[in-house]
Amino acid sequence: MANSPAPALVLRDGDRDELVSWTRSTTIRAGLAVRARIVLLAAEGIANARIASEVGTTTVSVWKWRNRYIEAGLAGLADAPRAGRPKRVDDERIITATLTVPPKKYGVTHWSSRLLAGHLKIGNATVARAWRKYGVQPWRSETFKFSTDPELVGKVTDVVGLYLAPPENAIVLCVDEKSQIQALDRTAPMLPMRIGDVEKRTHDYKRHGTTTLFAALEIATGHVTGAVKPKHRRQEFLSFLRQLDRAYPEPELHLVMDNYATHKTPEVKDWLDKHPRFHVHFTPTSGSWLNLVEVWFSIIDKQAIRRGVFTSVKDLNAKIRQFITGWNDRKHAFVWTKTADEILMKANHKPTSETRH
Repeated sequence: MANSPAPALVLRDGDRDELVSWTRSTTIRAGLAVRARIVLLAAEGIANARIASEVGTTTVSVWKWRNRYIEAGLAGLADAPRAGRPKRVDDERIITATLTVPPKKYGVTHWSSRLLAGHLKIGNATVARAWRKYGVQPWRSETFKFSTDPELVGKVTDVVGLYLAPPENAIVLCVDEKSQIQALDRTAPMLPMRIGDVEKRTHDYKRHGTTTLFAALEIATGHVTGAVKPKHRRQEFLSFLRQLDRAYPEPELHLVMDNYATHKTPEVKDWLDKHPRFHVHFTPTSGSWLNLVEVWFSIIDKQAIRRGVFTSVKDLNAKIRQFITGWNDRKHAFVWTKTADEILMKANHKPTSETRH
């Protein structure tokens, strides 16, 4: 009978401490901890019905785990292997479906783990595991643009050569403009950062006009020569060139610039012809990222402009000048590491992607 009293269970040497540790563990499976309690209570001579009541199971289950322990010891308390073929997750099917555009009936541009799981009739956790395993991230998207410049190789080689091996007794300046910088003033005072709380500002703002920042980055030292102008025309660019002429009166100057039309007007060309110590090196079309001053522009944007509050264009210009002064006090060299061959090899993307796994 299942409810009949049973003799006290005799534990094998050393098993008591192990069973006690199972009952106290916070990481062991709950079922295994229950079985350990059953065996320990049985070893104290407690009746099967009372054991079943204490651990919340049936007397049939108590008999089962007593007998399993008698037959195989601690190993007998583990789950027995289940019959049948183990479940197989088809990662190839998941990834292939992920790389395929979702059917029109879903009306979406890319898969989510739950949508794909429902489409394939599997669990969304299974889809997520396959994505992590193969590094597939459908929710992410990036932009790209190929340069169609017929002189791409020559221009990349020229500019990178300046960075990696600048001419002796000469200075390399990366020159560009950051135009249409807005003087934005918030509609309410900003709430400063506090312990446990981030800085807050209103989502709406007042516009007070725009300005253009002309900058020349000296890559060997990180020094920046800057000027703020109301507009972005050849007149302002020529004025900035004259400023560079005064700032660097003696050495040869190699200017890295993009192909913006203002940089190639007849007036600018005439001025450069009259100042032969200025040597211009153009980046490829759609390749202004080769210009290191773009890195500095991102720094001033993040540290001084994006979260700034400006009550007027005059205030904006003053704070830009203030940042440049502070930057030049703590400046550092900008070091280029990629060779021209490495850049050109990476730029030569394959037109299609392979889906074999």
